[in-house]
Amino acid sequence: MDEFQKRLTQQILNFRKKRNWEQYHHAKDLAMCLSIESNELLELFLWKSEEQIDSKKLKLEIGDVFYSLLLLSHKFNINLEDAFKEKMKINQSKYPIDKFYGSNKKYNED
Repeated sequence: MDEFQKRLTQQILNFRKKRNWEQYHHAKDLAMCLSIESNELLELFLWKSEEQIDSKKLKLEIGDVFYSLLLLSHKFNINLEDAFKEKMKINQSKYPIDKFYGSNKKYNED
């Protein structure tokens, strides 16, 4: 795990410990929290153009999503950088440039 992820996770764990919240942070609840926070982020865009988005609210919602992601990855001892790199390798094989350049189709669509 890189220092950035370790440092931020430790900050969250300290915050959580001081409030005795670990008892509520089961895997299911952390996954639900991530989904809910992601939907709150999405709600900022509902019925709005990009110019109408409140960037201060957007920043805070992105922070909430990241907070939840860090806790969930900590729960399962997942290094976010490694997970990202692994997923990018998979995406590169699923979406070769010569076949998907300028295309918005999914890999399993004709």
